[in-house]
Amino acid sequence: MAALEFDEQAARHVERTYATPDVVAQRAQVLALLAPQPGERVLDIGSGPGYLAVSLADAVGPTGTVCGLDVSEAMNTIARSRCASRAWIHIDDGDAAALPYPDASFDAAVSTQVYEYVPDVPQALAELRRVLRPGGRALILDTDWDSAVWHVADRELHERVIAAWEEHLVHPHLPSTLAGLLRRAGFTVPEERVVVLFNPRLHSEAFSANIMELIAEFVVGRRGLTAEDAQAWLDDLRARADEGDYLFSLNRYVFLATVT
Repeated sequence: MAALEFDEQAARHVERTYATPDVVAQRAQVLALLAPQPGERVLDIGSGPGYLAVSLADAVGPTGTVCGLDVSEAMNTIARSRCASRAWIHIDDGDAAALPYPDASFDAAVSTQVYEYVPDVPQALAELRRVLRPGGRALILDTDWDSAVWHVADRELHERVIAAWEEHLVHPHLPSTLAGLLRRAGFTVPEERVVVLFNPRLHSEAFSANIMELIAEFVVGRRGLTAEDAQAWLDDLRARADEGDYLFSLNRYVFLATVT
């Protein structure tokens, strides 16, 4: 399979990545823009390890409800453990293209790094609109890996690695068309933003330090890349850090949509 499979090992790696200061800061921006209110019902599509679901639950309080949904059993196991102290969080098994909830059952919904994995994005957005009440709002964040800037010495190897890495996504360049897809699904899109993950230095808590390990593991056997190639790519990045000229930057695109 081309797609990245979120088994227990991959789920734990994602959990570590989502705990980095870069993603914590991203989560704060997502929460500020969605602005969940006490008593609201909020859906987290692709809730992963549950960090965002916990933050949403703290915002809506025990008079509200947060439903987290993920297709990965390993992710849901982690999320249920993380969310266990908040009885108003429910972590459900399910697919973004067939949401297991009644019509108009949520005030707000959020989805970060999910729709780029979904084969039928129009169907998933139709489902999103269906479960939101009239006037409800949704916040979607996805990445376009064309926006990645990574300082390397071996540019040809790096381009092969990133091309192979993009195979883990169904839509590696979704943000460029997402606003139009939302409008055609019946949403208005009052706000669009960019969240930049920027690492001018390499250290253990940097987002790029965590994602590079996942990339190196995934690309082996794809586009002719060997384990030796993947290790050479990692060594190149670490050498940039040793020489004091490391740099990583990645754009994540955020769309706030409302039901018309």
